[in-house]
Amino acid sequence: MALGYLMVDIAGTSLTSEDKEVLLHPLVGGVILFSRNYDQPKQLQQLVQSLHALRQPPLLVAVDHEGGRVQRFRQHFTLLPAAAQLGYCYQTQPKFALQAAQQVGWLLAAELRAVGIDFSFAPVLDLDQQCSAVIGNRALHQRGEIVAQLAQSLVNGMKQAGMMAVGKHFPGHGSVVGDSHDMLPVDPRRLVDLQFADLIPFERLIRLGLPAMMPAHVLYPAVDDKPPGFSSYWLQNVLRKQLRFQGVIFSDDLSMSGATIMGDVAERANAALVAGCDMLLVCNDRPAVLALLGQLKTAPTPTMQVRLMRMHGRPALLDWDSLAHSPQWQVARATCEQLNQLRLD
Repeated sequence: MALGYLMVDIAGTSLTSEDKEVLLHPLVGGVILFSRNYDQPKQLQQLVQSLHALRQPPLLVAVDHEGGRVQRFRQHFTLLPAAAQLGYCYQTQPKFALQAAQQVGWLLAAELRAVGIDFSFAPVLDLDQQCSAVIGNRALHQRGEIVAQLAQSLVNGMKQAGMMAVGKHFPGHGSVVGDSHDMLPVDPRRLVDLQFADLIPFERLIRLGLPAMMPAHVLYPAVDDKPPGFSSYWLQNVLRKQLRFQGVIFSDDLSMSGATIMGDVAERANAALVAGCDMLLVCNDRPAVLALLGQLKTAPTPTMQVRLMRMHGRPALLDWDSLAHSPQWQVARATCEQLNQLRLD
């Protein structure tokens, strides 16, 4: 059975019969986990094992686990610093900050891979323009060049631990006030303005082989009349052709208010597929998932399959019980604690 192009969620800490029925549908290819799916590491490991065992090739299992306020699993996991802590550190200690970013990326990935999770939707490549509450300290820095350097160190650390990275939110969510969970933010700037600011970290990391990307639910009316995740201009002309991105494109959650401009959930999904998304996230809305399974007719393409298969996690370097005895884990954890103690001006 091929991997489908839908990534969906599940209700609790173990699989229900309805979960299994949904996850066995050929249009499903992945699962995104939330805090409600976590009780303790062994339970999480068993849950992920059960998800991977459902079909071949295994479903992709992902999570939003950036650090700071966006970290789904907290108890027993290391509390990762908000990205802005790294940017703040860079101001006075750039060399240490880059080393710390690689350690944070490694630790993030090593702990998730130890329980079997394939990848996290990280790092955030948005610029901190001090106006977006939903981005805020999730951004590494205000300057694109610094974001690119720190993000690449994070990506390198994740790769060392066996995990592919996902850059978000293309072409940049940090310059709008609105939260796309609740509304469709509008950024009036031209493409050339974005190219000299928000697009810098995306362009730099693409050149260095970024494996995957997530577009923003933000409207840039001076560029196109659709948000990037539903726009063939943004995804095919800008991302694929101009920036030469060859990796996976994950839609942001189609259940978010910022996506409703495109119509009902089936219309959103079809628009995202036509635009060029490889996998569509539909979160916290099981009725919408069931509706899509009955309405979508487009079959996954071979190209989608090749891209998606690359997102499976590599063999974990350490199992959960061995992590605490690893000198690398101990050093990385100490670095996280040091970063968490920094007070941002």
